[in-house]
Amino acid sequence: MARTTARRQPLTAAEAAVLQAALAAEHAAVYGYGIVGAHLTGAAFTAARADWVAHQVARDTLESMLRSAGLAPVAAAVAYRPPQPVHGSATAISLAVTLENRVAAAYLDLVAAVSPGVRKLGAREVVAAAIRAASWRGRTVAFPGFPPGMLGLPKSAGSTSGRG
Repeated sequence: MARTTARRQPLTAAEAAVLQAALAAEHAAVYGYGIVGAHLTGAAFTAARADWVAHQVARDTLESMLRSAGLAPVAAAVAYRPPQPVHGSATAISLAVTLENRVAAAYLDLVAAVSPGVRKLGAREVVAAAIRAASWRGRTVAFPGFPPGMLGLPKSAGSTSGRG
């Protein structure tokens, strides 16, 4: 019987670091969507659950990439403190937008990677996070993942009139 071994995918140190950072952002998003979903009902809850699953899939993909490179994936924290208090559906939706913005920012660093596969993953996940954020926010933004005002664009107040 032929013995099979997992093929290691070489990563530069910089690629490994940005993959670990994206994984950390996904861990936080998975946890955060648990909070988001706890404050929503109906279609908004269903959307939050779908986004929660999307982040689990992305997390698993990153873990697999790191393992295939012979690296130990960064572990999730036991708990995360939400960046803002969540007291109802409006603040839950605001948290969802924040989570997506943070994930998009983490994936932006992958777009600058040497490996075409890592770049593609980064680009695909920035777009996915931007679409989810726009759905929650009720509108798009010019440069997903960039902090407001970073490119000299006006800072606009985020609406929470999206999925909720």
